[in-house]
Amino acid sequence: MSPRPQIGPRLERVLALVPWIAEHPGSPLDELAVRFDVTPDELERDLELLPFCGLPPYSPDRLIDVEIVEGRVWIRFAEYFARPLRLTADEGLGLLAAGEALLAVPGSDQAGSLATALDKLAAAIGTERGVSVQVGGGTFLDELRGAADRRERVEIDYYSFGRDVTSTREIDPESVFHAFGQWYVDAYCHDAAARRMFRVDRVRGVRPTGEHFDPPAPSDAEDGESGEDSEAGSVFHPRADDARVTLRLGPDAGWVAESYPTESVTDRADGGWDVVLVVSERAFLERILLRLGPEAEVTAPPEWTSVGAEAARRVRARYG
Repeated sequence: MSPRPQIGPRLERVLALVPWIAEHPGSPLDELAVRFDVTPDELERDLELLPFCGLPPYSPDRLIDVEIVEGRVWIRFAEYFARPLRLTADEGLGLLAAGEALLAVPGSDQAGSLATALDKLAAAIGTERGVSVQVGGGTFLDELRGAADRRERVEIDYYSFGRDVTSTREIDPESVFHAFGQWYVDAYCHDAAARRMFRVDRVRGVRPTGEHFDPPAPSDAEDGESGEDSEAGSVFHPRADDARVTLRLGPDAGWVAESYPTESVTDRADGGWDVVLVVSERAFLERILLRLGPEAEVTAPPEWTSVGAEAARRVRARYG
């Protein structure tokens, strides 16, 4: 089976799809796929979610209707969408901030129906468009962004969650960006002699080296891999030598397949799952197994089957 898609980016895309298709009824499926940077098959799977969206008792008149005819897409809203909403000021501001976030999704129409609705909402609650949502990025976000702008090589103290150690590294910060609720630095790491992704909130210190670097060649930027410090989704790019560990998950552990990078997910008849998890560092898997307890068992490869038990014994010994 193919890897299970990440929930966050997919939900954002589906929410951005709705106002666009409503504004452009009959849009060709292929053109929508290009606009939202997905394959036509992925887009169809996204659209299949919408008929399940609505209000209790979830009868046909309370759900969104999606129709795909000869490669073109239409959306029809349930009747309750036409009812005027009564929002408190806090609810209105929250809705405005959420709408602004959706407009940032690639493919969204900056002058479409969603943008128009947000203008009206802003006027109704007595504020202006352009609500600024501050996302915490750690103590050294400004320093790292400045270094990336100046193409300046820096030395950082970095805590690796996967290995549970803090190390000092020299990096060439090529870009600083926000994804999945976190700030990241895409950089060439001289210690690893490869490109790596670092979470800004795990940087414990930044010091200039006085040296500068040239921008990477396009081929280098495309071929680079992310290391053990990356997150799931588009930020994480497994390396060929990362371990592939098979977990047998119980019925209550399905969230693992949606939260971590997997290469396959297989549903079992008993309600559980068998997943192949990409593991860059042993400590990363230990934390997952300690959290899951009896809900998870490593079944392959053989040298990884005792990881959970060994981690549990070490933890118990510390309390002894």
